[in-house]
Amino acid sequence: MAGPDGTFGSRFDDPETTYRVLYASSHPLGCYVETLARFRPDLSLLAELSEIEGEDDFPRLGKVPPEWAENRVIGSAYSYGSYADVYSSDWIGILREGLAVFCIALGIPELDAAALQQPTSRPLTQRVSRVVFDGGFDGIHYRSRFGHDIRNWAMFEPFKIDPQQTAPIDPADSDLQAALAIHGLLLASR
Repeated sequence: MAGPDGTFGSRFDDPETTYRVLYASSHPLGCYVETLARFRPDLSLLAELSEIEGEDDFPRLGKVPPEWAENRVIGSAYSYGSYADVYSSDWIGILREGLAVFCIALGIPELDAAALQQPTSRPLTQRVSRVVFDGGFDGIHYRSRFGHDIRNWAMFEPFKIDPQQTAPIDPADSDLQAALAIHGLLLASR
């Protein structure tokens, strides 16, 4: 459901709400890592627990409800079109100049790759999406903030994809299990 600003709150959503964005990853692990991040335990709680002396015998905190896997599928598709790598040095130069006034208004003193990857920089990355869209690109290629080995895609509507296959999420999927481990999560069972 869209929020009061008309976006769905995701990184490269259109701030003017004229196009939708479909998020994808080059590998299933990336899809899982990105979508499971919201279930991670709070970092301050983890820090406080690490201060407790004695055996580490508490149950894992982050649990993913079984409905999460039951209500989703994972699929593959071919995509085509032109995608901007907004974390490249060329694009950072373009964005730094073009969004200087916007950055200062947001209290961002410097536009660089680090500023673009901050989870609190949604207004900035959504404005970046608009610049890329207005430039005639079909979407954005970007590295995950959970690890630069994960290649993601934000595709603008109309989506230039050729769907290949979908399948229910298998709780035993090795990519799902790897993503759960990365985030310190456990998929709850019924």
